[in-house]
Amino acid sequence: MADIIYKLEENTYMNITNKCPCRCTFCIRSQGNAVGDAENLWFYGNEPSIDEIKAAIDAYDFSDVKTVVFCGYGEPTERLDVLLETTAYLRKVKPDLHIRLNTNGLSDLINSRPTAKEIGEAFDTVSISLNEPDSDKYDEITRNIYPKKAYPALLEFTRECSKYCKNVRMSVVDVIGEENIKKSELIAKSLGAEFICRSFEKGR
Repeated sequence: MADIIYKLEENTYMNITNKCPCRCTFCIRSQGNAVGDAENLWFYGNEPSIDEIKAAIDAYDFSDVKTVVFCGYGEPTERLDVLLETTAYLRKVKPDLHIRLNTNGLSDLINSRPTAKEIGEAFDTVSISLNEPDSDKYDEITRNIYPKKAYPALLEFTRECSKYCKNVRMSVVDVIGEENIKKSELIAKSLGAEFICRSFEKGR
C-alpha cells in the first residue's frame, strides 16, 4: 500500500487517490514515486478504503500538525464521498486542524453535478490550480480529458466555491511566464479568490 499520510516541509498531506483527469506537463508525480517523507505515493491495485484511511489517521501523530492538505498523487475530488468523509473524521479527531484542499477545480465535471457548496463548506481553504489564463493554453498544458469544457468549469467552480469558503485561492506554477502570471492574477481576483504563484522547484 502506498503512503496515505506524508509530510512535506511544514504541512501534512493526505494521499487518497491516483486518479486525475489531467496529465499536466509540469506535474510533480512525473518526476518520481514520492515527495516529502513518503516512500511511495502510487497505489498499485486498489485505492485505500475509508476504513484504511481512518486507520492511517488514528496511527499518525498529529500532535505538532497545524495544517492538513488533501493533495497526493491524484485529484482528491475523484473520490468525493471519501474526501468529505475523511475531512469530517479529521475534524472529529483533531478539531483544531486547518484543512485545505488542493484541487484542479474540475470536480463538477468529474462528478457530473455541482459540488462547490459541499466542498466549500467542508474545507478551511480551497486552492484551485488555474495553471493558465485562457482555455486553449490550459488544455495544452494540462492535457485534460475535457477539452474546451474544463477551463470554463474550473472558473465557475471557483466563483461558486468563493460563496461558501472564506479562503479560496487560485494558483499557477512559475513556469508559465511573467505575462501569463499577471493575467492569471487578474482572473483569480475577478472570481473572488486569492492568487498564488507556486514554485515548480519546491513542488507545492
